[in-house]
Amino acid sequence: MSMIDVESKVRGGILGSAIGDAIGELAFLYPEREGLLKQIDRASELSYTDDTAMAIGLAESILKEGRIDQRRLGETFRSNFLREPWRGYASGPPTIFSRVQRLGITYKEAAQNLFGGRGSFGNGAAMRIAPVGVFYHNAPDLYEQAALSAEVTHAHPVGVDGAAVQARAVGHAVTLDPGKGFPMAEFLQDLLDFSRTPEIKAKMMLVEDLILNSTLPAVAVEKIGRSVAVHESMPFAIYAFLRHITSFEACLLCAVLNGGDRDTLGAMAGAVSGAFLGIQSIPESWMGKLENRDYIEKLALKLASAITAQQNTFRT
Repeated sequence: MSMIDVESKVRGGILGSAIGDAIGELAFLYPEREGLLKQIDRASELSYTDDTAMAIGLAESILKEGRIDQRRLGETFRSNFLREPWRGYASGPPTIFSRVQRLGITYKEAAQNLFGGRGSFGNGAAMRIAPVGVFYHNAPDLYEQAALSAEVTHAHPVGVDGAAVQARAVGHAVTLDPGKGFPMAEFLQDLLDFSRTPEIKAKMMLVEDLILNSTLPAVAVEKIGRSVAVHESMPFAIYAFLRHITSFEACLLCAVLNGGDRDTLGAMAGAVSGAFLGIQSIPESWMGKLENRDYIEKLALKLASAITAQQNTFRT
């Protein structure tokens, strides 16, 4: 790890997710490459959605508590939602917040009651997971920590599993040296082994097949799916990263220009690419326009400091 700049990678993962979200949101209106790039250049600010708002809340909660505390995390999500309800939240989170307040149940219980008691398997837990991925990148209980963060809103096993695998992708990316050859087979096998549900395992195997066969994005997205279900979105974000390992910009554009849940695809792909390549890989012309950039970067730096403090404690 001595040759790896963890701070750069933590900043890259957190800010990469936010810029991916903001550019992905623009891609709904400008779904062609040249049009999107022109609009990014024209924009005075790149505004983020609930994806980043919830990632901010997750980072805030980790830093305040030093761990994932579901009640405190849920309260942070709720407080941030009440302050900015216009960020584009789906119906799930506000329904959960309301039920917790009205019925006095836990956030996990409220999340479990969604969709006829099955819970959500949407991508909402995966879209915000970058802080967990970077903070717990070396932790043996990364899956459990990701699950704790997911269950506050997404209690279905597939929703949890998709978030955990996305966290693993971010965490694994932090540990890799971009100056060396990328261990493609190892990375893919790691995600497959880390997954626990048949739905996510099948899609990780499909991603491996698509990458090894150099399948074009337009074909890959049809095979993976285009919905907000986590097993029909997160795998394409991983595909976009693996297809464009050396370029944050190319990875992000691949993720957001092929349809589907563009802002969330951008957030997920941007988190992994940024965590691998580091903050310097993100175009400064984009970063300079990111809404609330200073605060998001402040959170990232605090997470990096907390990671360093933990590592120093383990060494003594």
